[in-house]
Amino acid sequence: HYTHHVLVMAAVPVICAFIGTTQLGWNFGDGTVVKLSLMTGLALAVLFYAVMLAGVAVMGRVIWWMARSYPQRPSLKRCMVFAGYVATPLFLSGLVALYPLVWLCALVGTVALLYTGYLLYLGIPTFLGINKEEGLSFASSTLAIGVLVLEVLLAITVILWGYGYRLF
Repeated sequence: HYTHHVLVMAAVPVICAFIGTTQLGWNFGDGTVVKLSLMTGLALAVLFYAVMLAGVAVMGRVIWWMARSYPQRPSLKRCMVFAGYVATPLFLSGLVALYPLVWLCALVGTVALLYTGYLLYLGIPTFLGINKEEGLSFASSTLAIGVLVLEVLLAITVILWGYGYRLF
């Protein structure tokens, strides 16, 4: 169920990033460390959480909209649940934010994105009741839009966590 799974899973990277950035600080690999205050970290964590939930909701709506021509079109709620389950590797990759080393977060995030794509390619044909060839096309389009949404979320995250301490 969306409310249970996504709300809990989206909290994993938020809590880990909060702990990592307020206790250890962002490590850029050159000796530069940016540590956030507790209040700044809390404000950014709330925004980060809302942005991630919005990202899953957008992807659920994208899947629902793209499935409009299929006779067994799932409900919007089911599409959001599907988007949430497919995004699970991305949520779990947030565990690495406990030790916020930029290159490590990028590496783990890339692996999580690849596995998320695999789950999408595997799950779309079954979820929509379509053949694998059509599923490949649908999943490729969804993945392309998903990567775009992810890039927007990453940009917002970088701005919030990287420069947000100056804004709050």
